[in-house]
Amino acid sequence: MHTKDTIMPKIPNLRVHIAPVGYEIDRIVLPAKKLRADKVILLVHDNPSQDKAVKFYEQISTKLEKLNIEVVKEFHNRLDLFQIIKTVKNLINQEKGNFISVNLASGSKIQAIGCMMASMMFNDDKNVNPFYVEAKEYLGFSGKSISKGIKDIEYIPTYEIQKPEDRHIQALKIIVDSGGRISKKEMAKIAVEKKLIIVNAENESQATFASLDKGIISALENQWGFVKVNKIGRTRWIEITDEGKHASEFLI
Repeated sequence: MHTKDTIMPKIPNLRVHIAPVGYEIDRIVLPAKKLRADKVILLVHDNPSQDKAVKFYEQISTKLEKLNIEVVKEFHNRLDLFQIIKTVKNLINQEKGNFISVNLASGSKIQAIGCMMASMMFNDDKNVNPFYVEAKEYLGFSGKSISKGIKDIEYIPTYEIQKPEDRHIQALKIIVDSGGRISKKEMAKIAVEKKLIIVNAENESQATFASLDKGIISALENQWGFVKVNKIGRTRWIEITDEGKHASEFLI
């Protein structure tokens, strides 16, 4: 991990907030008002019957709409870290060109972690800024909002989390689409077709496998731990690892 300075766009098109819905109202509505948000995307659990926070959504929406702030509901599994990361990643891509503020204080701890990780991994355009809202008063949970008012809004510096190169992500997808296991021969064929590797040599077959090993497999296996290579008989199989399965949930 290495640091990169947070640089806000000079002329953002829209000020967009991404906020998980937990047991908070003020810590979503008041920052949106203070920071003059144009749109708030509320992350809502995809199984309402299992979510005690559902009733807060309507209250938040009503307050935001009275402020003339557009409200969008985005369903996600608030219990699954990797799905949280993927949801926020997709929203960052969807809101490309806008100034995006990600609320780390409005949902659960796992949502805060997922939102922060997505902000760190997918901030390629330097337009994503996670922030934390300190409540003015903490009330404790009794079926109502657990805090009241806000004391301060603090933007959190973003530290880049390195992610695989695009060609490595594409290669991981090939393996996933093949059921998590593919022969090196078949992988080499698809990699050439998709131009993930380029081979220019007299001994094309040997050069293809060498290029696959050096350009794709080595990184996926040794750098990221996403795959392992096993030899069964005369065939070498590329198999996805548990780490690769988890990563594929939000990278692909």
